[in-house]
Amino acid sequence: MNAIRNKVQLIGRLGQEPEIINFADGNKMAKFSLATDDSYKDKDGKKVERTDWHNVVVKGGLVKIVEDYVTKGKEVAIDGKLTTRSWEDKEGNKRYITEVLCNELLLLGK
Repeated sequence: MNAIRNKVQLIGRLGQEPEIINFADGNKMAKFSLATDDSYKDKDGKKVERTDWHNVVVKGGLVKIVEDYVTKGKEVAIDGKLTTRSWEDKEGNKRYITEVLCNELLLLGK
């Protein structure tokens, strides 16, 4: 049962070019937003389409794949887990963000 705790699998398209962050120790991290589409029929039978946006973070060896092959509009499948972090903005307000920490990435389509 532990294998399926905090597991996220998404297929979607990148909404922007990935942001590559270089650290002083030589490590890198990639960040991008991923759009997933869903549709359903409302009570009147009309099709309703919805797009959700997910913040994705990639670390380790997968960053090289993102750098070399992943671009805005590219369809990808990701496997990872949800993480939440917080920080204080310039005005001193506490901010929170939920991100998907990507463990696996698969390039789809063209």
